[in-house]
Amino acid sequence: MGDRFYGYAGQILHVDLTRGEVTKERLSEEMIKDWLGGRGFNMRALYDRVDKETDPKGPDNPFIFGVGPVNGTNSCLGSRFNVSAKSPHTGIVGDSNAGGHIGSELKYAGYDQVIVTGRAESPVYVFIDDDEVSIRDARDIWGKDVWETHEMIRADLGDSSVQIAACGPAAENGVTFGAVFANLVRAAGRTGMGTVMASKNMKALAIRGTGSVDVYDDKRFREWDTIMRQRVLDHPDYESRAWLGTPRNVNPLNEGGYLVTKHFQSGYFPEAHKMSGEELAKHFNVKPKACHACTLHCSRWHVVPSDRDYAGLQGEGPEYEAMAGFGSRIYNSNLAAILKCNDMVNRLGMDAITTSEVISWLMELHELGMVTPEEVDGLDMSWGNMETTITLIDKISRREGIGDVLADGVRAAAKRLGKGADLAMEVKGLEIIQAEPRGMKGYALTFATATRGADHLRYEPFFEMSEDTELATKRYGLPEPAKRLEEKGKGLLVDDFGDWCALSDAFNVCKNTMVCMEVLEIHEIPDFLHALTGITWTEEEVRNVGRRMITLEYALNNKMGMRRRHDTLPKRFLEEPLPEDSRESAGSVVDLEPMLSDFYQARGFDPETAMPLESTCLKLGLEDVARDLAELREKDEAEGE
Repeated sequence: MGDRFYGYAGQILHVDLTRGEVTKERLSEEMIKDWLGGRGFNMRALYDRVDKETDPKGPDNPFIFGVGPVNGTNSCLGSRFNVSAKSPHTGIVGDSNAGGHIGSELKYAGYDQVIVTGRAESPVYVFIDDDEVSIRDARDIWGKDVWETHEMIRADLGDSSVQIAACGPAAENGVTFGAVFANLVRAAGRTGMGTVMASKNMKALAIRGTGSVDVYDDKRFREWDTIMRQRVLDHPDYESRAWLGTPRNVNPLNEGGYLVTKHFQSGYFPEAHKMSGEELAKHFNVKPKACHACTLHCSRWHVVPSDRDYAGLQGEGPEYEAMAGFGSRIYNSNLAAILKCNDMVNRLGMDAITTSEVISWLMELHELGMVTPEEVDGLDMSWGNMETTITLIDKISRREGIGDVLADGVRAAAKRLGKGADLAMEVKGLEIIQAEPRGMKGYALTFATATRGADHLRYEPFFEMSEDTELATKRYGLPEPAKRLEEKGKGLLVDDFGDWCALSDAFNVCKNTMVCMEVLEIHEIPDFLHALTGITWTEEEVRNVGRRMITLEYALNNKMGMRRRHDTLPKRFLEEPLPEDSRESAGSVVDLEPMLSDFYQARGFDPETAMPLESTCLKLGLEDVARDLAELREKDEAEGE
C-alpha cells in the first residue's frame, strides 16, 4: 500500500473532549483487510474500549463515527455512515446507520473514522475543516431542535454546504433513544447514539472537506459501477423503490397479513390503503431525493396539501418504519398526522420505532384496563388518538409526566409501572420494528439474534418473501428459505444474509442496492475491491470480514452478560397465533428453538451459550476474543451458569 491510500482517506481522528485535544492516527492495512471499514472499524474500536462496567452515558464510552471505502467515490451504491457506542438504551452493542452526504464529506476531509471520548465542560460542536479540527462553543445551540441546529451551525461557519450530524433536545434531556440526524432527517435512529453524543456535551459533528478519494484502477472501477448501475435500473423492484421508497411495503405486508396492527394484535389493517406509499406519492410527494451518488433516489420530499390536516407541513420521508409505526401500529390511517409525528421525532431527535412502540404499548394497556387516567396524565389513550400521540411525543422528549416513564423505552417503562412486561415488544431492550414476526419466520429469527436487539438490518433476510424455491435450493439445499411462513432452513438463510449486511455496513453503502437488490455477488467483490483499493482479496477473505464482525459483536454482548436465553422473542409471538383476519398468515406462531440451533451451528457458536466457539474465533484471527470468551466460560462455570 505504501504511503498512498486508494478507497480510503488513511486517517483516524481522535477527539478528547475532556482535555480538548485532537490527535490523528494512520490507518493500517491490517485494519483494512480485517475490518474493511464503517461498521467493521467501529466494532473493533468499540470492543477494545468498553466492558460491562462502562457507563453508557459516561465519559469513557466512546462516540465513534465511521465510513467505508465506497464513501466519496460516486459509486451508484450510495453513501452511508455508522455511529457506534455502548448503548444507553440497551446496555449492549450500540450502533446505527444512516445515509445522506456526510459520510462522503468525512472522506473528502481526510478521515475514515472519528473517535470522540471524554466530556466537554459546556456544550460544544466538533468542526472538521480538512486538516484543521476545532472544538467550538455550542451553548447558544444547546436545546435547539435538529433543523435549527443545522441552520445555526451553518450560519456560525458562514457556509451552507457544511455537512452536519446532530442530536436533538430529546437526547439532551436524557431520552435513551435519542438519535443522530444528518441532512436534517437522515436518522441513525436505533440504540441511542444521539444520547451518547449529548452525554458528552457534544451537540454536533460538522464537516467541510475539499479533498477527494483516489481509486486504484479507475477504468475497472467505472466498469463495475456501470454494471451495477444497470443492474439497479433493470431490477424488477426499481420503479417501485424509486417512486415509493420504503413505504411501498405497506400494502404488500398488509395483504399478506403481517403488517403490525394494534401493537401486534393483528397482521391486517383494514384502512392501510389510506396510509400507503401509493397514497403518499399521489397526494403528498413533490420531489425525489437521494443519498450521495445513489442511482435509486428512493427518498421523497413531501408537502401536506391545503385540504389536509397540518396543511403546509413539509419535509423528507417518511420511511416505512415511521409510516407504519404512527399508522397501523397505533391504528391510525390519517396520513397527514403520520407526517406530523414523523416531523416531530425528526426535529426532536428520537427513534421513530421506539417512540411508536412505547405509545402503542400504552394504548394496549389502556384497552386492557391496566392503566389509570392518573398514570397517563389524564390523556385519552384510545387507539388512533393522534392528539394524544402528538402530545406524548412532546412529553417524551421533555421527560414530562408519563413521558418521563416512556423516555427510557418500553422495557424500562414496564418495570417502572410494574405492569405490561409481557406486552413489551422488545428483545434485549430494543423495540421490534413494524413487521409481524409470526408472518416472517426468518425475520423472527433475526429479531431474536441480532446483536443490537430486536432488529432486521443486521440480517435483512428479504429472500424469504421471494417464493423462489429453485434459487433457495441452489443456495441452501432446500426450498423452504424462500417461503416466509416456513421455519426450516431459516438458520442458514439468516447466517448468509448476516454476512451480506455486515459487508454492506463495512462498505457503508445502502442495503437496498447491495443486499435487497443484490447488485454484487460474493464472487465479484474481490475484483471490485481490488479496483477500488489496490488490495488483493479472496472470496473467503471477503466473506470472513462479515463473519468476523458478527462474531466480535456477539462476543462483546457476551462480555455484557448476554447468553442464549436472551436470544428470544416476546411470548405473544411464541404462543398466540395470528388471528383469522391476518389473511394467509392467520394461525401462525413462531417455533424459535429449532431455528436458533440451526443458526448457531451455521455461525460456529456454542448452541448452549450462544458464545462463539474458540475454533470460530481462531479461524477468523480473533485470538484476543477467544481468550476473553475462555475467561467468561470459566466464570460462568464457577457461578453455575
